[in-house]
Amino acid sequence: MRLLFVSHSFPPAGRLLANIGGMQRVATELDAALHRHPGAELETLALRTSWTWTHVRTPFFLARAYRHIRRHARQEPAPVVLFSSMVTAALAPLLRRRHPALVLAAIVHGRDVTLPAAPYQRLVPRIFAALDAVLPVSRATGAQCAARGMDEEKIHVVPNGIDLARIPPPPDRTAARRALGAAFPEAVLPEGALLLCSVGRQVERKGFAWFVDAVLPRLPTDVHYWLAGDGPERGAIEAAAARHGLAERVRLLGRVSEEALAALYRGADLFVMPNIPVRGDMEGFGVVMLEAGLGGLPVVAARLEGIRDVITEGANGHLVESGDAEAFAAAITRYHGAPQRLASAAARARNHVVQTFGWDAVAQQYVSVLNTIAGASHT
Repeated sequence: MRLLFVSHSFPPAGRLLANIGGMQRVATELDAALHRHPGAELETLALRTSWTWTHVRTPFFLARAYRHIRRHARQEPAPVVLFSSMVTAALAPLLRRRHPALVLAAIVHGRDVTLPAAPYQRLVPRIFAALDAVLPVSRATGAQCAARGMDEEKIHVVPNGIDLARIPPPPDRTAARRALGAAFPEAVLPEGALLLCSVGRQVERKGFAWFVDAVLPRLPTDVHYWLAGDGPERGAIEAAAARHGLAERVRLLGRVSEEALAALYRGADLFVMPNIPVRGDMEGFGVVMLEAGLGGLPVVAARLEGIRDVITEGANGHLVESGDAEAFAAAITRYHGAPQRLASAAARARNHVVQTFGWDAVAQQYVSVLNTIAGASHT
């Protein structure tokens, strides 16, 4: 199958292993996996830029991509075009008018379909009408596509994946804690403490401030919570910690290096994903939960949106109702003072991620779906 992958979210050259956005990492790692796949003759058309300049450069990239795709559409056989998001899929209505037989598909991540802007929401159904298929990263994202007019028969859920070599197997606990202390010397962790961590942009839907305010005060005093990332909710998190006298147990680490992030995943005990519903925003998937599992961290997460497609109960963590502070506290405290239970859960979490979400396995799903779509379009 000839495949043209169109993405506006590649990182600048040399920044693949630096602090790059989640969508940038997904796009580049999927591209690499598709290049490795023997069933895909892949060409990539990508915009390499930092997030700072993405909005400025994307219109020019889309114009160039449109011309490039039109040239390829005249060839035999024409390629299947896979857009990396709804942003690049905005070309679909124009292409459909000029090349009605061209096979067009788009990956949908979540917020790129739910963005609460009226002009954009008027455009979304037009994009869907021009596509042969959408490949949402979760069932929740697929439901949002259907709610905006996408034919359910054209919705094919394919999860995100993770580079299995990115975070090596965690060392023994003593070595992992030592590496954690070296990575974050300013964030002192008492001996024997149970360490929870979260990673991500500190925005309302992530629920970090809610967790500090409602859950952490219910936990034993030797449970600590470290957060990597930044964002507009930082002040709310700090205020919640101060309100309950938890400043010594809550550490805001800010943006961290790739090496420090790996040390956090391997040195913490549990990963927390306490999302809350926010109108117009959603968690389409949550790649950080795959990163955590690869580092040997079981996840305690809200049973909400795309998170439900990442966590399998008892395999790589536990799902509890969003906003249920008692349930979060209970799920966490079952590991307090239970090192053997925690070690068993850590091994299961890593094994589940390796077996289920490696990029080669995910790329196979993409190729299978796209082959089916291409075959159907020619019958």
